[in-house]
Amino acid sequence: MSLARPILIVEDDAALRATLVEQIASEGEFRADEAGSAAEAMAMLANADVRYDAVLLDIGLPDADGRDVCAQLRREGKTMPVIMLTGADAEQDVVRGLDSGANDYIAKPFRLSELLARLRAQLRVFDNSEDAVFTIGNYLFRPSARLLLDPGKNRKVRLTDKECRILKYLLRANAEPVNRATLLADVWGFNSGVTTHTLETHIYRLRQKMEADPANPQLLLTDRGAYRLQARAPERMAA
Repeated sequence: MSLARPILIVEDDAALRATLVEQIASEGEFRADEAGSAAEAMAMLANADVRYDAVLLDIGLPDADGRDVCAQLRREGKTMPVIMLTGADAEQDVVRGLDSGANDYIAKPFRLSELLARLRAQLRVFDNSEDAVFTIGNYLFRPSARLLLDPGKNRKVRLTDKECRILKYLLRANAEPVNRATLLADVWGFNSGVTTHTLETHIYRLRQKMEADPANPQLLLTDRGAYRLQARAPERMAA
């Protein structure tokens, strides 16, 4: 079973925001955090310990225009899909929103099923694009290229398909432990010929590739019989 993907809903209408959070969470496919202003959203997005796969962003925020917020996110190098929520669907409003860096827009009132369909579509495109880049310690992880890049050492680490899928799943867990059975089911599917030894071998090889000291891992950790990815670099690694 896949993990619920984290998204951020930025909407100043408290009633609509609460409804969206509740309905989206009930689907089980996504889990939503919420912000009622641009300032609150930017603070949440700046938190290095939190990752969002997508942002649903209202245009009419009390402290900023959502299109300006989107443009700021792009200037800061944040590439996750942004879907604008707007009460205005005139052509010039749509064009300005897309020009600010938004991936899509949806006019209020909208059906939840349509919003989720658009969100899934944007995530499918993003997951397979060169724009999908994640930070793991001192590395930049590019799933589409199956690469870990260490800019400080000008080093490239090539990954296999299974290694890439393991890292993607652990990233989505947001530093929470994932048990072996869950990883096996997601990465290999329900294949009776695959055992935990297969997973342990892949974890061993990943540590050989990405850890400074594979015997004392700082990124890919074993936690209570499960695996956990510490994506933020420890202080001694960040130097």
